[in-house]
Amino acid sequence: MRVLAVGGAGTIGRRLVPALRSRGHEVVVAGRESGDVHVDLASPGTVEDMYHAVGAVDGVVSIAAHGALDEFGSLTSAELRENMRAKFFGQVDLVLAGQRHCADGASFTLTSGIFADEAWPGVTGGAVINAALHGFVLSAAVELPRGMRINAVSPTMIGDSVAVFVDHFPGMRPVPMDELIGHYLHCVEGGDTGHIIRAYG
Repeated sequence: MRVLAVGGAGTIGRRLVPALRSRGHEVVVAGRESGDVHVDLASPGTVEDMYHAVGAVDGVVSIAAHGALDEFGSLTSAELRENMRAKFFGQVDLVLAGQRHCADGASFTLTSGIFADEAWPGVTGGAVINAALHGFVLSAAVELPRGMRINAVSPTMIGDSVAVFVDHFPGMRPVPMDELIGHYLHCVEGGDTGHIIRAYG
């Protein structure tokens, strides 16, 4: 299969892209400043440009964007909207535009996160984004044309990022990278659609 990995040079991508290639897939890496083609998920026009540059693919995996931490006491709706630009609307754009460009039967794999299901201080934006992504995946699964599929992987703190985030999320159990990569591979290679894979360690 020909797979487009959006954010393929990031923490998850550095493990996922080689795993996909080792299984015989052709992988095109997209990133804001790195990769084979450039895209900025906060800028919808670049998503369309990316698809024109890449051509038809059999799978799209989004592992690029994340939500910022926030302070509830001073949080504004404008800040929430800004926080949602890349991780929510950017991933939605990958699907809405991608349905016109991708091959028949193509799959979309989005990335959400544990805060859709588990409350934690400082991540109201993350909670809203991830819950919205889950709702979008469930709806898109029954709407996508030409046999296309969509799923989301919803990780907790990931094993390779513990040193960076452990101070923000003390006591949170990380998901091992090998386990997480296995979930993404299953989404690309399997036949499921409309599934939220909760990789919560």
